[in-house]
This record gives sequence, structure tokens and C-alpha cells, in this order.
Amino acid sequence: MDFLSNLKYAEGSRKKPKRIGRGQGSGHGGTSTRGHKGAKSRSGYKNRAWFEGGQMPLQRRVPKFGFTNPHRVEYNVLNLGKLQKLIDSGKITETVINKEFLLKERLLSGKNLPLKILGEGELTSKLEISADAFSKTAVEKIEKLGGKAITQ
Repeated sequence: MDFLSNLKYAEGSRKKPKRIGRGQGSGHGGTSTRGHKGAKSRSGYKNRAWFEGGQMPLQRRVPKFGFTNPHRVEYNVLNLGKLQKLIDSGKITETVINKEFLLKERLLSGKNLPLKILGEGELTSKLEISADAFSKTAVEKIEKLGGKAITQ
């Protein structure tokens, strides 16, 4: 039973948001909660990335040097010595090696980069290797043993 003494306002119906900038009587007149002076108190203020309040920004304070080549090609690299080690340990039993096989065996990082074979280390197995690029020494070592270096 609802008695007059038990009546309550509907939840959320009584609290109105404070109206900012509507005169002194609102309690938020004058500076309208923005404080005194400065860029943040002005209309149209936007906080730009890297802006440090007029102080010389970090990216302008730090010295710059060198050159970054925009056409540089980054490779997933694999040395012949590492391949031979994996063959000796029995992890690789194939004689035909390509990028898909190496990714499946998790011998390359999952990055979608071209594969380059380098000639570091000794190779004693005859292999047929397909890759995006080879170093000169890698091609020499592979072909010396009768293998093939196939550029994709």
C-alpha cells in the first residue's frame, strides 16, 4: 500500500546537471570552472599532441643525425650454419627447403618478411633451397656441394 508518507521521487528525476557559465547565481559563473587565465581557460582550446606549454618540445630539443633509407628491405635471415646444425640434430630431414617449410617448422619468426639465406657457418649437406635472396657466399657454398639456390 502506498501512503503519502512513503512516496518518493522516481530515481534520477531530481538531479539536474549544473549549468556552467549561466551567471553567478548558478554557482558556476565567472570563470565557469576553467580557472584563471591561460590557454585552457579560453574558448577553442585544443590540446595538441607534443605541445609542452610553450617550452621547447622534446622532438625539437633532441639532436637529429643520420639518414633512414625509405626503400630499405628488411629480411628474415637464416645462416647456412644454423641449417646444418638443425640437419645434424635431426630437426630437418628434408633436402628441399623453402619459406613455407621453415615457417611450418617454426624456424623463422612469424613476420611476413622476405627470406634471405646468408653464408655464415659450414654446410655439409646437399640442399635445394628456395628463398627471396641469397648472399654470394651462401650461393657458392650451396652450389659447391651440388645443391641449388633458387631465387623466388
